[in-house]
Amino acid sequence: MASPASICRRFIASTRGLAAIEFALIMPVLLVLFLASFDAGNAIIIYMKVRSATFSLAAITNQYNATNDTISTSTMTTITSGVAAVLAPYSSTPAIIVISQIKSTSASQAVVSWSYSPTAGYALTQGAAYTALPANFAQNTCGGTYPCYSIFAQVSYTFTPSFGYFITGPLTMSDSLYVTPRSSVCVQYNGVPATC
Repeated sequence: MASPASICRRFIASTRGLAAIEFALIMPVLLVLFLASFDAGNAIIIYMKVRSATFSLAAITNQYNATNDTISTSTMTTITSGVAAVLAPYSSTPAIIVISQIKSTSASQAVVSWSYSPTAGYALTQGAAYTALPANFAQNTCGGTYPCYSIFAQVSYTFTPSFGYFITGPLTMSDSLYVTPRSSVCVQYNGVPATC
């Protein structure tokens, strides 16, 4: 019969099953990396779609001419529903969309001219002071002539990872963009402002 020391030496020297043990040790790490790359890829795609949706929302809205076209609520609903087309094939349900017109009354002061969101409770308050303009934005955009107007588009999307939810939870991706009206001084929404 073999001594315990001999059995230990044979066990340490044995290489049978080594590959299986190494694979069993590394497999969970590889699986986590694979699933994380899947979620990360989807998150990057959705973020790029959020950016495209924000640009599309602002670009369509800023083309309305105050003298010929005032935007009605039904037209605004149609404009904001275009975000769903940009986000496809992902669901647009987690998206929060806000389109507003900001009226700069001086180089340092602005108010919300109008605001629309298809989701209740997210539109900015009409006539409220707006303090989030970037530094020197009004001064550089208005050229010293006040009031002047800019369209402000915001899209926010809550992404829920398929595999990494237990680690990160939902991720909120958002983008915002200021543009100036292209066809007139301002864009009228349901007759607001009365004149540009």
